[in-house]
Amino acid sequence: MKVLIIVDIQNDFLPGGALAVPGGDQVIPYINGIQGDYDLVVATQDWHPSDHFSFISGHPGREVFDVLNLEGGQTQILWPDHCVQGSLGAQLPGSLAQEAIHAIFRKGVNKEIDSYSGFFDNRRQASTGLGGYLTEKGATQVDVCGLAADYCVFFTAMDALEQGFKTRILLEGTRAIDDQDFVQKQKQFLSAGGALS
Repeated sequence: MKVLIIVDIQNDFLPGGALAVPGGDQVIPYINGIQGDYDLVVATQDWHPSDHFSFISGHPGREVFDVLNLEGGQTQILWPDHCVQGSLGAQLPGSLAQEAIHAIFRKGVNKEIDSYSGFFDNRRQASTGLGGYLTEKGATQVDVCGLAADYCVFFTAMDALEQGFKTRILLEGTRAIDDQDFVQKQKQFLSAGGALS
């Protein structure tokens, strides 16, 4: 079974949003056009509490995109407050065709832990249920698109590989916050057995 995972196409990641990805709106027509090519379409949605640890508003004196060093060698980027539960910014835009989306998996719901991947939080303490859902549905091949390429798309695709799915990132269906960073992450993804299309 061939599955399309649409990652975080939400108002806050589009032009004018709190954490806009350059050209993020440009992927929507492409994503709308390919949904019919898949047996199953699912989506992920950033769904943060208003006091999420990653939000710059909770760190006076810090700058957006500062990096905090956490226990165990992990780091946390400080982001503009975005995709707050129930807010307009967290909603999927009306321009995204949603009729074919079978299920939406919310992530980043724990205020203490960020969650880039659609499968797990960043500390891998909690699953969103996406992996089990895809396995139950008989998924074999997964194509990943959405925003942003160098964060949530990349980490979702890496976890899809780890879950045993044949995985591609659809380059036409994604945009990065940092294009150079995404070039390096593409190499990492290919080395792990992924494919680019």
